[in-house]
Amino acid sequence: MKLPALIRVLLLHALLFCAVPVLAQGSPALGDASPGGSAFDYDRALAISQAAIGRSVADVRFLRADGHSLSFSEFRGKPLVLSMVYTSCYQICPMTTRFLSEVVDKARTALGDDSFAVAVVGFDVHVDTPAAMRYFASKQGIDDKDWQLLSGNSSAVEQLASDIGFQYLPTSNGFDHLIQATVIDAEGRVYRQVYGQVFETPLLVDPLIELVLGSSPSEQPLLANLVDRIKLFCTTYDPARDGYYFDYSLFIGMLIGGSIIVFTAVIVVRGLHNGQV
Repeated sequence: MKLPALIRVLLLHALLFCAVPVLAQGSPALGDASPGGSAFDYDRALAISQAAIGRSVADVRFLRADGHSLSFSEFRGKPLVLSMVYTSCYQICPMTTRFLSEVVDKARTALGDDSFAVAVVGFDVHVDTPAAMRYFASKQGIDDKDWQLLSGNSSAVEQLASDIGFQYLPTSNGFDHLIQATVIDAEGRVYRQVYGQVFETPLLVDPLIELVLGSSPSEQPLLANLVDRIKLFCTTYDPARDGYYFDYSLFIGMLIGGSIIVFTAVIVVRGLHNGQV
């Protein structure tokens, strides 16, 4: 049975942005709130997010969960998965982070643990301190997963949010914001946006596969470059188990096809040579 059109629209909007109560009260207003207190504009937020694709992320500086400083330029050299949350959110941000963790684990299984980085940035600057980010990480089970949990001042957070097209609006109950995971390439440019509290695994993993395996540096040895190209072609998504695997049948087929081509070429060359003799 088909859902009524109004219910389908409400469900779609519920997946793509959230407005949830905060546990810590008194946070100053942040983000793009208008003086008139206008409601969060989903269509505008989505358009701004999409417009950020291809934009370079500024070298802003944050504090890690251990209190040490980190500059965004330190992420250069490998892809980055970036999520912005506020730690006093008790439902949507935690659920989104836990789901993101599951998908990241699948991507690392396919590509390797060190193939890309992951960062979570707290955008409620008066609440999302390093201590709050540590607590948030422990509650969501990501404190031992080699993610960077980052806190920043208003300037840093606003600059980063602008660069990646992330919109958030303070409300009496917390924040309205687009639920967005941003994939940034090794040169620090926004490569892909992934939306929703939950989403299909390939929406995040396929862009990472493209970045990790499909753009080998020119100085990389020819053999390593060739291996990456083969991995890119043969890494296959299995929807039944919601995971990735290396399809050896494709690799074997490539070897057989290549062998047939080489064998045929040898026969032709020998025939031409014998005909000339």
